[in-house]
This record gives sequence, C-alpha cells and structure tokens, in this order.
Amino acid sequence: MSIRVAVADDQALVRVGLSVLIDAEDDLELAGEAADGREAVELVRREHPDVVLMDVRMPVMDGITALREIAADDALAGTRVVVLTTFELDEYVFDALRAGAAGFLIKDSEPAEMLRAVRLAARGESLLSPSVTRRVISAFTAGSVTRRAPHPGLARLTDREREVLALVGEGLSNDEIAGRLVVSPATARTHVSRAMVKLHARDRAQLVVIAYQSGLVR
Repeated sequence: MSIRVAVADDQALVRVGLSVLIDAEDDLELAGEAADGREAVELVRREHPDVVLMDVRMPVMDGITALREIAADDALAGTRVVVLTTFELDEYVFDALRAGAAGFLIKDSEPAEMLRAVRLAARGESLLSPSVTRRVISAFTAGSVTRRAPHPGLARLTDREREVLALVGEGLSNDEIAGRLVVSPATARTHVSRAMVKLHARDRAQLVVIAYQSGLVR
C-alpha cells in the first residue's frame, strides 16, 4: 500500500521538485499540492494523506498555524507533518515541535534524506537529525528557551519509561535505546509507545519537547 504524501510550499519550483521526487518512488503517491497554509489544511482534510511536507513560511496561513489546525483535528490523527525549514534551527522550530511536527528537513536536503523522512514519518517515527538535536540541547542549556514545569503526566510513567523518555530526548532511535538499556528493539518501542499514550504525545517529536521541558535531559 502506497504512502500518500501532500506537499505544501508557496514556491512552485519547490512543489514541482518534491512532487517529481515522490512520483518517482513505487511506494509513494502524491496526494496533492498546496501553495499556502490554508490550502494545505483544506487539502489534508479532503485527502487525508499519510504525510505532509509543510513549508514554514507561506502566505495566507503560515506552516505552524496550519500544523496546529491539523494536529487539533481528531479526524486527521493519522496524518504526520514534516516541517521544511531553510535553516537547521530558526524561531519556528520549538513552536513546530510543540504543535506536533513529526520532524524537520532542511530544504536543500539530499533527495534520499527527504524520502527517508517521509517513510519514517509514515511509520510514526520522527526525523530529528543529530545536528538539530544538538542545537535544541544548546538552546535549552543556554536558557534561550523557557523551561516549563515538568509535564503532569510524568507521575504516571514507570521508572523505565522515564528512562526511555530521557533517551528519546537525547535523540536516540529505538535501536539505540535498546542497545543502551540492553533490551530488544521491540521492548524499546513498547516503552516509547506507552510513554506517548500516558503523556498524550502525538508523536516522538513531542516526547523530545516534554523530556527537555521536564528537565530529564541536561
């Protein structure tokens, strides 16, 4: 079954490039294109794509506002949004993570990285590259991002789930978490899934935010 992908960008050349990239893959299918955030929300509500590649800066409605509308609609819970940015960390990154972005891609990423991000997002995973994760850590350490009180749902986590949450916050994949804790990848995935449910996190990227804001990553 093909992964249905929508593209939202105000630059026609970018939309065409992404659309051609998607069409060339046997396991991907283009669900449609949008030139602004409002069109993107309407497209997602109409087509219910698995993944949306969403530009941050668009007219009419920006990508973050569109992302919030999609994330707030229970009927669109199956759609994952990958945010496209010009820089690895701009003023929108933390807003996008909190709003439920499944990950970030730099617009000049290699085609293979774009395709990998789409497939990861479709599986419910997130793409937070090591360079982005390092910058997130630096921003929190430097105090440039306000640290909020610990998430109220932390009390519902087991000690192992808290440990796994901290490792997710460090940017570790399920396989890396499994290696660190000496458990199977399936067990690591189970712990991550349970933490997501208990913390009402839409996806792995939101777990990263919760881990930082709760002080589990220093």
